[in-house]
This record gives sequence, structure tokens and C-alpha cells, in this order.
Amino acid sequence: MCGRFSLLGTPEEIAAYLALMELEAFPPRYNIAPTQPILMVIAGETPPPGSNRPDRRALLVRWGFIPGWVKDTANYPLMINARSETAIEKASFKTAMRHRRALIPASGFYEWRRDGNRNSQAYWVRPRNGATIAFAGIYEPWANAEGSEIDTGAILTTSASEDLRFIHDRMPVVIEQKDFARWLDCKTQEPRHVADLMRPAQADFFEAIPVSDKVNKVDNTGSEIQERFVETFAEAKKPGRVKPPEPDNQMKLF
Repeated sequence: MCGRFSLLGTPEEIAAYLALMELEAFPPRYNIAPTQPILMVIAGETPPPGSNRPDRRALLVRWGFIPGWVKDTANYPLMINARSETAIEKASFKTAMRHRRALIPASGFYEWRRDGNRNSQAYWVRPRNGATIAFAGIYEPWANAEGSEIDTGAILTTSASEDLRFIHDRMPVVIEQKDFARWLDCKTQEPRHVADLMRPAQADFFEAIPVSDKVNKVDNTGSEIQERFVETFAEAKKPGRVKPPEPDNQMKLF
């Protein structure tokens, strides 16, 4: 799964990577948590004839997917992830999978491993080359009873690559840059046409760095949460599902 992630590149670097015209300025975000706004990139309208640049636009989305048909969110679960293997079959996600696929720029994500005594160890999982990556995402507008509308979204997950299974059995789907256009093309590319993109990252693409439990607290938003930390247990155990700490319900932009 993916319960926290970071976005550390400059707006200029991220815009260039995702072929956006520009992005508004924002600071590095070290500890992005559910219910907070996240940056998504979606396909725009058809670019003008002769243009050699794809038409894409940035969108701020609440991290926590709410299907459009939900009337009351009080008792509705916080859906921050969607299993890529079954999303097209689920009533909650199938419309977004067909019509509203997105890219989520990131610098890496956090995951928790626990031992037989239910002690947990947090890891900062980042690309070995330090580059920006893009998670596969879906989004959907949701309106409350008063008519106020927000865009909501989720990160698609897949089985973990072999080298990360000692932490957890799931990881975010990473879309390679060469596949951006195909993933975002919801006009001609149905979910079955892009199913091959929803796979684990290659082994050794990521490195997992043990970090302290500072990342557990949403209010800790500085670079110190990514500093290497002595692991709380040394022997790798069979991974179990570990639910990250519940975040504060917040909608501050940065």
C-alpha cells in the first residue's frame, strides 16, 4: 500500500518531467498524508495542430477517493489506495479507471514493516537515482449536499517488487515516462489496453532506508524524517499488512 509519500523536486523540474507548461511555486513536501491535497496530472484537450507538446494540466486533489454516488461520507471509509488488479471491477473505481486516470508526481514513499511482536519499522523508499517518479492514480469529483464540489483521488497499487517484500507485500504502481501518454489517454485506451503498465517496479529500482518514527506524526514535515535510523529489528520477517498511523483530518494545501 502507500500511506505517505514525498514530493521534493522543484516546480520547474516536475513540470519538465511531466511535460507541463508550468506549475505554481510550492515548497518541498516531505510527509504527504491522506486527506491532504496532492498534485495530479491529467490529459487536457487535444493540443493545437502542429504542436509537439502533449496537452496536460495539473490538478489539486484531496487524497482519499470518494465515488460520485456516495451521499454521506460520515461512515464511508478513507480510500487512499486502489488495487490495480481489481479496480476496473469495483463499483467504486471502475468509472474513474475508464475515464479519469492520472499521474501523481513523487520522490518516493514510506512503508512500515512489523515483527512478530507487532513492533513497526518505517522505511523511506526512494528511487536509487534520486529522480522524480510518477505513481498511477485515479480521480473523481464529489459534491456534498450543498453542492460544493471537490476532486478526490487514490493511488493504484500492485504487488511489491521482490526486493521490497520484506517490508510489505504491496507498493504503488510506477508509470514510466515513455508510457505517460498511453496511461493518460482515456479516449482511446481502455483499462484493458493499459493493464500491462500496472506492474511492480523492477528489482533494485528503489532503495529502502530505515527511518525513525518521526514520520508517523503528520505535523513532522521537515527533511529530518528521512534521515537514516537504526532499525528496531534486524531480521526480515514475512511481511504483514501494516496500517500507517491515522492522519489528522486536514485540507491545508502545503
